[in-house]
Amino acid sequence: MTKLGSLASRVATGMLTEGVRQLAKGNRPKTSDLLLTPANAIRVADQLAQLRGAAMKVGQLLSMDAGDLLPKELAELLSRLRADARAMPISQLNHVLETEWNPNWQAQFSQFSFYPVAAASIGQVHAASTHDGRHLALKIQYPGIKESIDSDVDNVATLLNISGLIPKEVDFKALLEEAKHQLHAEADYQLEARLLRTYKSLLADDDYLLPEVFDDLTTRNILAMSYVEGEPIESLSNQSQFIRNRVMELAFKLLFREIFEFRLVQTDPNFANFLYNKSTHQLVLLDFGATRPYPDFISEGYRQLMSGAVTDNRKMMQDALCQIGFFSQPIEPQQQEAVIDLCVQACEPLKFNGEYDFGVTDLATRIRDAGTALSMEQGYWHTPPADAIFLHRKLGGLYLLAARLKARVNVSRIFMPYSM
Repeated sequence: MTKLGSLASRVATGMLTEGVRQLAKGNRPKTSDLLLTPANAIRVADQLAQLRGAAMKVGQLLSMDAGDLLPKELAELLSRLRADARAMPISQLNHVLETEWNPNWQAQFSQFSFYPVAAASIGQVHAASTHDGRHLALKIQYPGIKESIDSDVDNVATLLNISGLIPKEVDFKALLEEAKHQLHAEADYQLEARLLRTYKSLLADDDYLLPEVFDDLTTRNILAMSYVEGEPIESLSNQSQFIRNRVMELAFKLLFREIFEFRLVQTDPNFANFLYNKSTHQLVLLDFGATRPYPDFISEGYRQLMSGAVTDNRKMMQDALCQIGFFSQPIEPQQQEAVIDLCVQACEPLKFNGEYDFGVTDLATRIRDAGTALSMEQGYWHTPPADAIFLHRKLGGLYLLAARLKARVNVSRIFMPYSM
């Protein structure tokens, strides 16, 4: 709380400095303009980075929804939290392993790497080999994360409130409560093990490669899986157009199956959750902690929404948005039309007849600008339904990955089996 109080003072000082600068130029700045300075956004982002753990995870979540919730400056700076994580000291790691297994835990391993191959906000991954010949990836949770989730999320709420960087009209309490629920689920590695097995049974084909779970080494805080080889997904930018296209075709195919068939969606679009095995041409799926079930009415609502966008049926889209849970708050007719316009724009790849070239489109920028204009100019501040936020986060992540890979994908053809 001392740090948060210090932050409030620094934001206020920044506002005063910026106000004097604007007045010297003959301008009459609004308070909201003074709050939304890049310098103040940097201060808030730095504070979120120091909170780590669940607070960092919430920052990551919010940073994926710039068009709906956050000013552009803050959203861009929060995005760096997705890569900001520090590994456990070896002594702490050893204590976790002794607690979860036993003091003689090393006896069952022929090799164990004490330095993680990956680290994130909730845990880190270590490579190991057992005497019986298994090559493992061990996902090990930071101690105390479960106990700190609620307080850390509350600290984020306090931080966002005192910073003034989110308008007072925006009620994001429900989103933060949903984030608590999601984070507790992500911190339960036995739940993730069950979800991984579910996906292995649902994707029993040659296009996807998933790790195998080893129950004898899995606990609530350690997830033991087979080590799966693959190239980091974002490193494929220099690969052939065929490979880049195939990766994104498989990603979009999976998303539509999740929404409309499984009604179970892995909602975290972090690039580190995907690899590509070039020898088998398979998309490797690694992380299922953020998997979320979707009720039938939401699944059908999105099928109706996307079908309406493809066929230019705005009445169908309006009904679908109502079914999903939009427009539950007071909204003017022109604002409602602007929301539908935004959805039409987001469905542009589905409407396009042929291979949509993500490498040349400015779709992501247009969606962000339209969302910002809806909020800032038309005054439609709202908190979308949690189911929608998580799904839009995943779809937005796939659009960003497709743009990075400069992929060309016939999204319309992939969606066609589900259209109404």
